[in-house]
Amino acid sequence: MASKRGKQTVRDMFLSMLVITAVAGVVYIFIPHDDKADPIKAVDYRVELATARRAAPYPVAAPAGLPEGWKPTSVSYEGHNGAGWHLGYLDPEDRYVAVEQSTTPAKKYVPAVSQDAKNTGRTRDVSGQAWEVWKGPKYDALVLHAEGVTTVVTGSAPTERLVEMAAALETAPEASPDPSTASAAAS
Repeated sequence: MASKRGKQTVRDMFLSMLVITAVAGVVYIFIPHDDKADPIKAVDYRVELATARRAAPYPVAAPAGLPEGWKPTSVSYEGHNGAGWHLGYLDPEDRYVAVEQSTTPAKKYVPAVSQDAKNTGRTRDVSGQAWEVWKGPKYDALVLHAEGVTTVVTGSAPTERLVEMAAALETAPEASPDPSTASAAAS
């Protein structure tokens, strides 16, 4: 009797797998899906930017006038200890670039947001400002120190893309996100 019960269990399991496979096949065939759709959606960060600019104890930086192909992918503002602004982008070649700002001491903050990059002791002139050049195993970074705030442009993109982002940064409240990225985010 035990062997008959064992055969029934195996047969029942096999039949269950056939039913599950058939249902999954029907779902795959009849539920619309777009294999060519971009899995990373652009974000519209205008509200977060306006909020951060009102609340932050420093001028919050965001890019204006980036060329077509840049896509904003993440945004956050933490107003508590260290007041931190984050704006993540993918460059036109889908490499990551982030703008990070905080009142946290730079010695602690920069390695944290740049994935342990180290100061090279060199600087890079970007729009008339001397940005420190940091190199790391995963991300490189450009770092600008101002009164009470550290601005970091970091990511896996090459230095020229980091420079392009740093050059596009504006802190004026009237600066708005690049219209091409805002329209892309709305679609």
